[in-house]
Amino acid sequence: MTLPSRWFLSALLVPVSAACAGNFAPNLAAFPEFRSPVKGLRIVKLADKGAFHRYFDTSPISPSGRFVALLRVPYENRAAQPGDAAEVFVVDLQTGVETSVAKSRAWGHQLGANVQWGATDHELYFNDVDPADWSCFAIQFDPVNVTRRRLEGTVFSVSPDGRLLASDNQIKTFQYVQESYGASIPRDRTRPNVGLVDDDGVYLTDTVTGKSRLLLSTRQIYEQTVPSIRIPNPDDFEYYCFQVKWNAQGTRLLMTYQWSPRGGGKRTRAVITMRPDGSEVRTAVTPAQWARGGHHINWAPDGEHLTMNLEVDGVPGLEIVRFRPDGREMETLYQPGSGHPSINPRAPFIITDAYPWEPFAVGDGSSPLRLIDLRSKKEVVIANIAIGLAKGTGLRVDPHPAWDASGRYVVFDGFEGDTRNVYLADLGALISGDLKADWAKRELPPAKKSP
Repeated sequence: MTLPSRWFLSALLVPVSAACAGNFAPNLAAFPEFRSPVKGLRIVKLADKGAFHRYFDTSPISPSGRFVALLRVPYENRAAQPGDAAEVFVVDLQTGVETSVAKSRAWGHQLGANVQWGATDHELYFNDVDPADWSCFAIQFDPVNVTRRRLEGTVFSVSPDGRLLASDNQIKTFQYVQESYGASIPRDRTRPNVGLVDDDGVYLTDTVTGKSRLLLSTRQIYEQTVPSIRIPNPDDFEYYCFQVKWNAQGTRLLMTYQWSPRGGGKRTRAVITMRPDGSEVRTAVTPAQWARGGHHINWAPDGEHLTMNLEVDGVPGLEIVRFRPDGREMETLYQPGSGHPSINPRAPFIITDAYPWEPFAVGDGSSPLRLIDLRSKKEVVIANIAIGLAKGTGLRVDPHPAWDASGRYVVFDGFEGDTRNVYLADLGALISGDLKADWAKRELPPAKKSP
C-alpha cells in the first residue's frame, strides 16, 4: 500500500470540528481551466489518467471541503479483471497536489470501489478483495493518522453520521446484476440466487464494531413489501438487491430490487424503501411503473421524498418526478428528464446529465450538464462534456454530476485526451443568491401532479 507523504499529513492535521464545518473553499487557480459556454462560470480539471469519482448520489469532496477522494483504474479498454488493483487517491483542493493512499481490487468502471467519505475527513471508505480467498470487504481508512481497518461486509452507501454502511452483495452485483458495478472475482467462485433466498439481500455494517449483518433477505423483501410484488412463479427467477442508499437524515434506505429469468432474459425492477431496523418495507415504484420507462433513483434532500426519471404522462420522454417512500403523492418536478438527476441540498436547483443519443445532446458524442431551476422551470447547459465510449458498454463514462454539501460545487466525470478525467464546477455565479442552509427543510416549489 502507498502511504500519504508528509506534506499531505500536515495538511490533513486540522481539528475535527473544522473538518465538519466545511470551512475550506477550492483554490481553482491550482487546476487547469475547462471551457464552459456560460459566462462567468468556472470549471477546472481535478484529475486525469483514468480517474473518476464514485456516483451522482454522493460527493467526493470531504466533509471539510478540503479534499477530493477518487479512483484511478489501471486500464480503460476492458472490464475489471479479478485481482487487478486500482488506485485510491486524494486531491488537495488548496494545492492541487494528489496523493495515492491505497489500492483496491474491488472495482468496476461505473462506481469504482465505492470510494466515499464518512462523517469527517478521518473516515474514507472503499471496498477491497483478498485474492487469497476472494472475499470482499469494506476498508475504513484514516488519512490523518494513516490507519486502515478491515470491516465485515461491503459499502455502497455510508450513513450521514458515519456509523453504518449499507450495501448490496458487491460480488453478485458485478456478476449477475449490472455490468461494471461491484467487485470482480472469478466467476467459478460465485453462484447465482436461484429464486428467493435467505442468505443474500441488504446488509448493514457497524463501523465502530466492524461487524456486518443481513438486514433483510431477498425473500423477506419479497414477502413483506407493500404494495405486493409477488408473482406466480418466483422460483423461475434470480432475485437481487442493487444500489442501497441512505437518505440524508439516516432514517430510511432505498434500493433497487431486481429479478430476471434464470439463465438470462429481460430484467424486472422495482424501488423498495425501508427503515434501518428493517421495518416499513414499501414499494415506492412498482414493476409496472418502471416498465413504462425510468432510471436513476435518488433521495431528495428532505429525506421524505425520492426523485427519479420516470415515464408518467404517456407522452414519449421521461419526467423528473418526486414521491413519498411508499409511492404516494407522485408529482412531476420537471420535464423532460434525463441522466442522473439530483436536487441541490441548499437551493431549488437540479443538476443532471444526459446520454449522447438523447435529444438534449449536440450530436458530437458529448453529454450536456443541465442545471435546472425548479422555480422558473428553466435550464442552462453549463458544459458539454465528452464521454468517449459507446452506448451499451460497461466501459462508458457517465458524467454523474454530484453536489457538494455546500450546494455550490459540482464534481463530474468526462473522457478527454483518450482517458477519464474529473472536473469541478463552481456554480456560485448562477445560484449563490439562492443558497440557504435550511432550504431542504422547506417544501419544494409547486410541482405538477403526475397522472
